[in-house]
Amino acid sequence: MIFVTLFYTFFMIGLFGFGGGYGMLSLIQTETVVHHHWLSSAEFTNIVAISQMTPGPIGINSATYSGYAAIHNAGYGDLMAMLGSLTATFALVLPSFVLMILISKLFMKYMHTHLVQSVFTGLRPVVVGLLAAATLLLCNVENFGLPTVDTWHFCISVALFLATFCGTLFLRINPIRMICYAAFAGLLLL
Repeated sequence: MIFVTLFYTFFMIGLFGFGGGYGMLSLIQTETVVHHHWLSSAEFTNIVAISQMTPGPIGINSATYSGYAAIHNAGYGDLMAMLGSLTATFALVLPSFVLMILISKLFMKYMHTHLVQSVFTGLRPVVVGLLAAATLLLCNVENFGLPTVDTWHFCISVALFLATFCGTLFLRINPIRMICYAAFAGLLLL
């Protein structure tokens, strides 16, 4: 039964997750952590970190790791958890695959019409909102700590966040290098 629910959940995320992988993160977190309780918030944060560091799209990587963790946390073995990974990944990709085949023919025919241009204009703010929601959902206690509990951990986390933000935005440092720098600094300081 969990496999059917897993497939349906990730199929719906794939169907309604506009904005690419980062836009899907808030949907994945809401479904896996809040609604179904397959993962804890800390596990999801770790999944996002691993998904960003591994090759491939973050949405697909997150679905793969979430599917594995959901089945594994439900008490199944590693082989069934791998099947959970495949189920979540396939379910996430399936709507995009089918819709792209169907829409590509129609889009090529009608892409210059006012209606199609209006739809894409209306979707832009939705995508920005989903990306902002994913960012805000990752600004949690597991990532930053609490200043009242562990002031050092909180200050270092905020400093690393600000340094990474400024380094990629203003200094144009490669994000992969910034991830490596932040990981090294985290190992030294925390």
